[in-house]
Amino acid sequence: MKKKKISRRDFIGAAATAAAFTIVPRNVLGGPRNIPPSEKLNIAGIGIGGRGSGVLSSVDSQNIVALCDVDWSHARGTFKRYPKARPYRDFRKMLDKEEKNIDAVTVATPDHVHAVATMAAIKRGKHVYCEKPLTHSVYEARKVAEAARKYKVATQMGNQGQAEERPRLLYEYIHDGAIGPVREVHVWTDRPLRGLNSVYWPQGVDRPKETPPVPETLDWDLWLGPAPHRPYHPAYLPFNWRGWWDFGTGALGDIGCHALSPVFKALKLGPPTSVEAICTLVNNETYPVASVVNYQFPARGDMPPVKLSWYDGGMRPPRPDELEDGLQIGTNGALFIGDKGKMLGDRLIPEARRKEYGKPPQLLPRSPGHSEEWIRACKGGEPAGSNFVDHAGPLAEAVLLGNVALRPELKEKMNRTRLLWDSPNLKITNVSEANKFLRRDYREGWTL
Repeated sequence: MKKKKISRRDFIGAAATAAAFTIVPRNVLGGPRNIPPSEKLNIAGIGIGGRGSGVLSSVDSQNIVALCDVDWSHARGTFKRYPKARPYRDFRKMLDKEEKNIDAVTVATPDHVHAVATMAAIKRGKHVYCEKPLTHSVYEARKVAEAARKYKVATQMGNQGQAEERPRLLYEYIHDGAIGPVREVHVWTDRPLRGLNSVYWPQGVDRPKETPPVPETLDWDLWLGPAPHRPYHPAYLPFNWRGWWDFGTGALGDIGCHALSPVFKALKLGPPTSVEAICTLVNNETYPVASVVNYQFPARGDMPPVKLSWYDGGMRPPRPDELEDGLQIGTNGALFIGDKGKMLGDRLIPEARRKEYGKPPQLLPRSPGHSEEWIRACKGGEPAGSNFVDHAGPLAEAVLLGNVALRPELKEKMNRTRLLWDSPNLKITNVSEANKFLRRDYREGWTL
């Protein structure tokens, strides 16, 4: 039979006729619509106050068409900045009503809503940019990454540092053999502390007993989302939610996906085999004031096993002898210990060694920018550097597994026992009680 050319109009008309009789899931049709580089994405924001405002600013070279936030007072400035974008309180209603108009969404809610908002968008075939730590639980991280692969959407987690020069230099030093095989890494942050007399957010505190009225501009029930119900209190929002077990992921969740990302990439780490945590006093409401979390990773090809130690709340590793007198390791940093030397961040130590070695040969392409990576991926380009499938999902799983080891319900039972991790089966094999903290139950009306 002779091939006949079909016009775009005829094709669309035929498709519309077929659609009148058959509903076909977007993923069966091959994912979200194809967008040429010359065309702008239609982007919606979920969680647009605070950090969410900054995320939208980084992508507003595109069309911002819809905005959603449960606290309209906190998000007032963002609504004003994009007056043409349609406002919503419930992201589920926004995604239902705007489904045909939205190509991609940004998610910058508190951690406990990340997964349900992200999954709602992915299942509708929308590209997603989600702030770190991607999800609130290990199970959610696994499921979100699986969904991103299934629905063929472009994704990016908001650990912006992964797009910078420094993690690439670190990778190139290590793979050029500058310090030899790496067997030990220490990573630390001052969070949740800010100096001696102040904090970024409170941890190690109990639930407030007062029950003040809910502000008129806030939908408290929507803010709680899938989390268990509790009375409103300003101790939880708009920022201090990070320290509460039900809403945030503590210092490890906040900074881990930033600080551990270069480690995972440079050392090609996969899932750990075990995790162990020690900490200050911890309760059922908030994360401990300070903790140390030790991970063990297996050998990878010709790279040896690695012990990775995380410190927060002002805890730090011993100062390396190679660091010159008068210099300190700082309140945030990373130390790589190899068979032939050490690196503090992306710098060889001591300084004489750095000057002698010079720069390693370039092995990696440089990034056009964290948000630009995602925008290009949405338009058919290469996957973004912190896409959910290849990097962000596995990284978030490991980070959040550390929080399982910090659970107060396990401390007496474990008595500093390592949790042995079976990643393929998403299971802790030696402390059965720990498995219930890999995921959480959602309130009625909320689903992954």
